[in-house]
Amino acid sequence: MKQILLLVGCGDIALRAAPLLRAHYRLLGLCRRPENFDRLRLCGITPVFGDLDNPKSLDKLAGIAHAVLHLAPPLNHGKRDIRTTNLLVALTKRSTMKRIILPQRFIYISTSGVYGNCNGALIDETYPINPRTERSLRRADAEIQTRNWGLRNHVRVSILRVPGIYAADRLPLVRLREGVPMLLPDEDCYTNCIHADDLVRIIFAALRHAKPGRIYHACDDSRLKMGEYFDLIADRIGIPRPPRVARATANEHISVGMLSYMEESRQLMNMRIKNELHVNLRYPTVAEGILTCKAVKLESK
Repeated sequence: MKQILLLVGCGDIALRAAPLLRAHYRLLGLCRRPENFDRLRLCGITPVFGDLDNPKSLDKLAGIAHAVLHLAPPLNHGKRDIRTTNLLVALTKRSTMKRIILPQRFIYISTSGVYGNCNGALIDETYPINPRTERSLRRADAEIQTRNWGLRNHVRVSILRVPGIYAADRLPLVRLREGVPMLLPDEDCYTNCIHADDLVRIIFAALRHAKPGRIYHACDDSRLKMGEYFDLIADRIGIPRPPRVARATANEHISVGMLSYMEESRQLMNMRIKNELHVNLRYPTVAEGILTCKAVKLESK
């Protein structure tokens, strides 16, 4: 009999992962919008109504699954991830009628943003985190919550720190169409990427092989700067490369949100996913992954 895997956060990556996961697990998907139930069912996921922002709606989660894959993002404000708090409380909640069986495995999908700015350094998973924005502080908080929860409750918690995800339908075409500039090459930041298909395979491998309390960089082998990433896409689609500007004048041309990413530079090492999770990347570099992306009309994005 297949084990039950609860998907928390049934967005793009969960739906991409469903075909691989459902061959090995019975899939349940936490969903707060009943109008999306049919879509989940078409992907082989049994919908479970619940809203991470409404703790009372999560009562049925206790003892429901052998493993949990937590992909849901935090709210977009504050320094704490209250959604993760509500999920962990619900999974641990006991009633007077029965003893709750906790999941054996818990995978949290975090972000490489928890490192903050590393000035382009090549780093592994032992590098200290230094979140600088509220966005990354919330992710760091969720990591701490899940690891401590796992230790208290003897649940095998592992964390995947994920950088920028790309695929044929996840390319920054709007920015390219609008001609948003990038920084000059000698002032540009290093970025890190993973193809969505490889991320799905890393997630599956983590469910099978990840060590408890362990952190893994879910990234490819690329060593490229942000402008180079955009240039690769522009060349593949067949449009002009974005213009370049000096960092000193970047705020005149680039949004505050985009600049916040450009202020952080790091190069992630990924030996753990290869040595411990036994992952062989299908697209080891962005250059190889972009080659598989069919040309898409800019108007479609």
